[in-house]
Amino acid sequence: MSVPCATVARMSEQTGTVDADVMRSFEVHRRELCAYAYRMLGSSFEAEDAVQDAFTRAWKSYDSFEGRASLRSWLYKITTNICLDMLDGPQRRARPMDLSGPSTPDRPLPSPQPDYVWVEPIPNSLAFGADPAEHATAKDSLRLAFVAACQHLPATQRAILIMREVLRFSANETAEALTMSTASVNSALQRARATMSKVRPADTDTYDETDDDQRQLVENFVTAFESYDMDALTTLLKSDVALSMPPFDLWVSGPENVAEFMLGTGAACRGSRMVPLAGANGHPAFGHYKPSGEPGRWLPWSITVLEMRDGVITGLNFFLDTERLFPLFGLPPEWTEAPAGEPA
Repeated sequence: MSVPCATVARMSEQTGTVDADVMRSFEVHRRELCAYAYRMLGSSFEAEDAVQDAFTRAWKSYDSFEGRASLRSWLYKITTNICLDMLDGPQRRARPMDLSGPSTPDRPLPSPQPDYVWVEPIPNSLAFGADPAEHATAKDSLRLAFVAACQHLPATQRAILIMREVLRFSANETAEALTMSTASVNSALQRARATMSKVRPADTDTYDETDDDQRQLVENFVTAFESYDMDALTTLLKSDVALSMPPFDLWVSGPENVAEFMLGTGAACRGSRMVPLAGANGHPAFGHYKPSGEPGRWLPWSITVLEMRDGVITGLNFFLDTERLFPLFGLPPEWTEAPAGEPA
């Protein structure tokens, strides 16, 4: 609900009701703005900060909103400017696969890189509304591979590509949001498309919880991983599957190398528990807890995100920054179960 600015100016001194109405009108757009900012920034934390900053600026300047554009377009304009300011620098987020070739599975773990190096996962709940039809469109453009590919674009081209091809803004709406000419927008879009065609983000499926085959694949993965059955696990993996573990830039490729890594450097994951999440980036995801050494107690290890294609797993992504990510996904700081033979 949009509230006339004159009414806000007249009534806000008397009551907080109208201000609350204004903020509620902003909140309707929070998820889609957060998804947009995430595509721009590659960080769910920065995306949340950008949207909150946008709402603060919009609330402070609401008296100047004249209604010539929709409230949604106006909020996108403010959010875009904030994202562009945040992207003012050479650093772009990436995935380990973007930085180097695959490692041998016996390579020692390198030193971790800072969190700002990596494309981070985003909970589905931060980016998707309640409409399943909306999910199908949004999920594809929130895939890890797509978001990482967008990071190759200069900031303004990134905004234009997302606005035009993901959000379906018109060239005129995009030009208004970015204070550019329509001709400049169209030219930048062509350059962005050319870059994306060279980057060629990996083609992965989004997860459909109603698809029996996809659901069975995920269940088979959990069974194989929790039992640490590498023979069963490797049958679920694509021939060029990639295993990565941000904040380490190490990654390995291929089912045999994944198994060797998990039985060597990754052996501490034996006996893990995989707690299903509502999803991340439109992919199936888990809170991954590893054994603590005490019976019935497991400690945070990673947010694990699976990428799939054509009935097999193409990506095993273990995001290890549990101190930040577990609260974001609403996960407890440890997982407990009664030891076998004891009452729960």
